[in-house]
Amino acid sequence: MSDLDNRLITLLRHDARRSLSDLAVDLGVSRATVRNRIERLERARIILGYTVILQSDVVEVPVRGITMIEIEGHVTERVIRALGGFPEVSAIHTTNGRWDLIVELATSSLGEFDSVLRRIRLVPGITASETSLLLSTPRSARARL
Repeated sequence: MSDLDNRLITLLRHDARRSLSDLAVDLGVSRATVRNRIERLERARIILGYTVILQSDVVEVPVRGITMIEIEGHVTERVIRALGGFPEVSAIHTTNGRWDLIVELATSSLGEFDSVLRRIRLVPGITASETSLLLSTPRSARARL
């Protein structure tokens, strides 16, 4: 991808509804160039789609954390299914190294956070976990309003 493609994607991440003309002005290129670049990025499956950001997607949850989880044996899929049922779990990632999963959590209080950690530790197949609270997020690739 070129520098122009990267700048275009950055602008689209912040507001995918901007007109081609506005994008062209900000990028210093023609409207046709912007249209062609977007079409090429879509054909190459670099841009997979566009979305709507709801207020609930950007409202900060007061208590957030990352839990690293170790799983015994070959029950990873079962543990992922169980964790997927927790409303406090916002993402589950498989990984390599000491930990098998990294789970992102979000709750409205420390008491809730403690409660969900206790429930997670009771999931059959989880042998160990380590949790870190997220204090702030100075940078995120997620879209912002």
